[in-house]
Amino acid sequence: MKKNKLGVYLLVLVILGLVIASFFTSNTIADPENYQCDSYSTIFSLLPPVIAIGLALITKEVYTSLLAGIVVGALQYANFNLEVMFNTMLFHEEGGMVYKLADSWNVGILIFLVLLGIMVAMMNRAGGSAAFGKWASKHIKTRVGAQIATMMLGVLIFVDDYFNCLTVGSVMRPVTDRHKVSRAKLSYIIDATAAPVCIIAPISSWAAAVTSSVPEDAGINGFAVFLQTIPYNLYALVTLAMVVFVTLLRVDFGPMKKHERNALVGDLFTTTDRPFDEKDEEVGNPKAKVLDLILPVAVLIVACIMGMVYTGGFFDGVDFITAFGDADASVGLVMGGFIALIFTFIYYLLRDVLTFKQVAECIPDGFKAMVAPILILSLAWTLSGMTNLLGANEFVSGVVEGSAAGLQGFLPLVIFLVAAGLAFATGTSWGTFGILIPIVLGVFPSGQMMVISISACLAGAVAGDHSSPISDTTIMASAGGHCNHVNHVATQIPYVLTAMVVCGIGYLLIGILNLVGAMNVAVIVTPICILLMVLVLLVIRKYAGKEAKE
Repeated sequence: MKKNKLGVYLLVLVILGLVIASFFTSNTIADPENYQCDSYSTIFSLLPPVIAIGLALITKEVYTSLLAGIVVGALQYANFNLEVMFNTMLFHEEGGMVYKLADSWNVGILIFLVLLGIMVAMMNRAGGSAAFGKWASKHIKTRVGAQIATMMLGVLIFVDDYFNCLTVGSVMRPVTDRHKVSRAKLSYIIDATAAPVCIIAPISSWAAAVTSSVPEDAGINGFAVFLQTIPYNLYALVTLAMVVFVTLLRVDFGPMKKHERNALVGDLFTTTDRPFDEKDEEVGNPKAKVLDLILPVAVLIVACIMGMVYTGGFFDGVDFITAFGDADASVGLVMGGFIALIFTFIYYLLRDVLTFKQVAECIPDGFKAMVAPILILSLAWTLSGMTNLLGANEFVSGVVEGSAAGLQGFLPLVIFLVAAGLAFATGTSWGTFGILIPIVLGVFPSGQMMVISISACLAGAVAGDHSSPISDTTIMASAGGHCNHVNHVATQIPYVLTAMVVCGIGYLLIGILNLVGAMNVAVIVTPICILLMVLVLLVIRKYAGKEAKE
């Protein structure tokens, strides 16, 4: 309660101070076309996300915290001019909320969320989730088995992180609930097998994003570069190893330990907040079969893949890999979602597990289930837009360029940390490597150091994205696990930081080995990092204690 009051007081003081400052500024802008705020591309450009993230962790209220960050960013951009602030926050073409929600790519993602919500509601109403839960209870006997099965499903669904988060959550939530795995732990496993898997999967929307981030005039094949970065992407590899060993060694630490202890006695949430409606969970249906869950999910996966390669020109003669690289993930996922929804609708009616009236009732239910992530995403996109308007990306890219000369041995570590910081502050890994990859190529146009540096950039972007409260993927993982968003962030950050420390050591070793002329250094460093991760977890278990058995 005291923390909540402190957060409210801080929020009120920040907003009040900024509003008072606005009265001492001009109400007009002399040259709107060449306008630039006073804090552009300075360290103060990072203030909005810092305020939003800090308030979210203190108050546990994500909506008001994001809104506070947006207001602060808009006031900074307007140089404390209230009129300009409101216009910027709502109507600026590059960062305003109205324009963010009018963006076709963003709208496509929101529609995809609604489609998935409707499908999940239909699968629950038809009894498919309950049938799968009963089947899984016969084959998955332990908490360890439930967590490993969740991870394996996350690895198998490597096409897109949004799709991964929501599908894995809807399929595995009944199973992990039965084995008393906390919703925070479920959301962590979902998140840890979303972006970290997609960033090392050649056929994924992330591979397409990385490929498109390589400038056309660089003279190199972007997809070939992406393939070369996979062995050097330490954060993705270490995070996947961490999920396995945290589960097998039964060790939890930080706030997650409290959530897991509470789950063992029947409290899966720890806090009183229930952001998602659980009334349709585990609905029984005597006619339901496991196939009623598996088949719609399989159709969804295939339809989304086909939808993505269709947007890339696959059916016009373009080869599959190129089509995936040129795909529009937003359009492809919406197409795949609609096809899967229509199939599921017809399939359930033919199977006589749902009536037409019940299917119709699932439409608003599915939409309502996605209101929370849609709202958070809308605010997060706007906050990211405010941060970009303040030139945070240019400030961070300048840090990288300034550190390039004379620091080649440390440069992989520097790039990793800078990328992580930028992705954490802006909530976008795609935007992060879109900014930094051209800079890296300008410093290292070819050779092993180019591959190492791009790998460090991608790894840092995923690490920052993984821990950022305003990241799309983090929000989707909370939605997939039906977990309070702030709980998910607070419990996940210690795990992310642990993996980042290990990766930082790894990139320092890679930089040093590259300086002395070693080749294929990933073969040496990656096993060392995984071994170091295991040793760290053993030390943590010694002091934090081993998780109790069921």
